Amino acid sequence: MADTILEMKNIVKIYSNGVVANDNISLSLKKGEIHALLGENGAGKSTLMKILFGIETPESGEIILNGKSVAIRNPLEAIKLGIGMVHQHFMLVPSFTIAENIILGVEPRKGIFTDMDKAEELSRRISDEYNFKLDVGEKVENLPVGIKQKVEILKALFRGAEILILDEPTAVLTPQETEELFIQLRRLKEKGHTIIFISHKLDEIKQICDRLTIMRNGKNMGTYETTDLTTKEISRLMVGRDVVTKFDKAALNLRETAVSIRKLEVWNTAGTKKVNGLDFDVKEGEIFGIAGVEGNGQSELAQVLAGLIENYKGEYRIFGETAKGLSIKDLRSKGMSYIPEDRMTYGIAENMDLLSNLFANQYDKEKYSGRIFLKKKPMEQAAKDLISQFLIKAGSFKTKVGMLSGGNIQKVVVAREFSDDPKVIIANQPTRGIDVGAAEFIRKKLLELRDKGCAVILISADLNEVMELSDRLAVMYKGEFSGVFKDVSALTEEELGRYMLGIEKDEGLEGIVYA
Repeated sequence: MADTILEMKNIVKIYSNGVVANDNISLSLKKGEIHALLGENGAGKSTLMKILFGIETPESGEIILNGKSVAIRNPLEAIKLGIGMVHQHFMLVPSFTIAENIILGVEPRKGIFTDMDKAEELSRRISDEYNFKLDVGEKVENLPVGIKQKVEILKALFRGAEILILDEPTAVLTPQETEELFIQLRRLKEKGHTIIFISHKLDEIKQICDRLTIMRNGKNMGTYETTDLTTKEISRLMVGRDVVTKFDKAALNLRETAVSIRKLEVWNTAGTKKVNGLDFDVKEGEIFGIAGVEGNGQSELAQVLAGLIENYKGEYRIFGETAKGLSIKDLRSKGMSYIPEDRMTYGIAENMDLLSNLFANQYDKEKYSGRIFLKKKPMEQAAKDLISQFLIKAGSFKTKVGMLSGGNIQKVVVAREFSDDPKVIIANQPTRGIDVGAAEFIRKKLLELRDKGCAVILISADLNEVMELSDRLAVMYKGEFSGVFKDVSALTEEELGRYMLGIEKDEGLEGIVYA
């Protein structure tokens, strides 16, 4: 391996609420390696990378790049120094072409105008140089997720990135798209680029990364050769204990039909049909899984079920009663709970404290609501119990939710939704972007609720999760079900991926509705 390209030495970052995010952290990267950065949510990974990319400023410490000490005060300075970052949520302009996105902010000029011929030529040249082979004139809004990922990488490379930070790069990719991404990353490595790979998918880290650094509670737990550790040993170093990835599910005990959908059609705000004639039933006591590449109608389906979209065609019944005309509060009164895929927009009020967020759906219940005022002491005790039960890392129930790590924010959402005696749970990406320990905890809770007779609709891009937990599994492709599997145990990720990409389709969909 070539010489060290980057060192972060003794980095200390303390937030205004007193949380020590990085406690004397050091990280060393070698030129031309793929280096994994691992840790629980709240371990300090994101903060460390924000410091490297100039989004955050440390209290102390030093960054040494190519043997020279550098100060990185903002992302523009990071980019000038050859550091690029591909965020988990893409930063692309959907209505722009690939070329327009790649050159955005560094446009070639012809007088006062952008030289689009030159922009396309430059974009095509860098795409071909790295063997991405993209149609640079295609609009981003028409691209599948895997291609958008490539555009983000090319954006960074076009700006001269020698060090590339990838945050959860495979979170929404099929197995086939992930394998294609890994081919591209190995090519980048061969060309001398250094890649920081942030992921919670340990099997992928074993497959693609040369070395890994593990963080826990803001400290560096060590840097290792990837080949020296098993996935079990990695997870133990991350969370301090063994993590269960396989679950022994109790036998199915199906009860009443909780949700019934017939000929459902849904449009997005741009007027594009996103759900096209879906039929399915879900009974109490089962987990009905829905897999699919992001953008194939799963989000719109979940929002209809949760009452966030009222303008749809077709029939939606909950426990035999039509949901048409029911408010979100009406649906919740029937036992519906909802874990949204976008926790920051739909899941929490980030400027309010934990207590307010934990009881946003229960404040009017008799045990918490008095004649005039809320019952403060019962709410505070219940908040303490939930913080303890759901392992939420927070100073107290008075802490603002926005100050927590992403994984702990997700636990707040889950604690609220699971503690309200749900009869139907719509769980949309319930473990996205969270560590193996927190994911294990949430998955166990979903199984516990299923065994208590709850109807669970699990929408997930994590194929291991949706295959491990689902009793029946459907695949969404372009707003329709392309396949349904009653025996999930016999299914492989590769087979599932073919249905997700539309390569295979099951016209019969036997078992999607109950007689």
